[in-house]
Amino acid sequence: MELLASPEAWIAFATLTALELVLGIDNVIFISILVDKLPPAKREFARKLGLFMAMFMRVALLLVLAWIVGLVEPLFTVLSQAISGRDLILIVGGIFLVWKATTEIHGSLEGEEGHAGSAVKATFAAVILQILLIDLVFSLDSIITAVGMVDDVRIMIAAVITSVALMMVFAGAIGRFVSAHPTIKMLALSFLVVVGVVLIAEGFDHKVPKGYVYFAMAFSLGVEMLNIRLRKRPARAVALHSPYQAEDKPAGVPREGS
Repeated sequence: MELLASPEAWIAFATLTALELVLGIDNVIFISILVDKLPPAKREFARKLGLFMAMFMRVALLLVLAWIVGLVEPLFTVLSQAISGRDLILIVGGIFLVWKATTEIHGSLEGEEGHAGSAVKATFAAVILQILLIDLVFSLDSIITAVGMVDDVRIMIAAVITSVALMMVFAGAIGRFVSAHPTIKMLALSFLVVVGVVLIAEGFDHKVPKGYVYFAMAFSLGVEMLNIRLRKRPARAVALHSPYQAEDKPAGVPREGS
């Protein structure tokens, strides 16, 4: 009750929940792209299962904070660069993300034959395994952020559960939107490549401000939304600007509505 009555606790909870939602967008997009390779009947279940695994993994990592802290200890050195367990996870996860996004882009550019070939290979178990792997990378990044912001594990767990619950509500709509708009999917895949490169850079202790990445994503998405709206303009709007009006039609050509 003391925690519930604390304004500082509620502020920390709201701030961390919002931050977890922002950090979770990459995860939602990646899951949406992966489950799109499954039959329509299995997509929603796979999407919810993937997000549930993300929530479970984040809560589990919060309960072993001592292990998380221990991940920063150097394991070995490469070219005078100390590599810790956390760095290794970020590097491997970034390489996987770049590889997967590049493969998806290549498959999209191949056309229908490429899609057909990739759809055959995409079994439910394979998709879930890939979601589990990338959940580990995104969860580690999320938990490290949470540890740096909040001291109380109970607030962290509550924020993680709330943020994942909200993602579950909107994940279906996001997934359907990405699936219905190939240009949005290509944009999302391109930014997953960027996120993968950022993870690799962080693994080698080169910090890239996340604000720049998120701003670029938001700006590009805004421009693409304008393009989508422009493409959906009614055909009659084009006809109104045509110099060939109905009253100028030659004799024998019926007018519209006649």
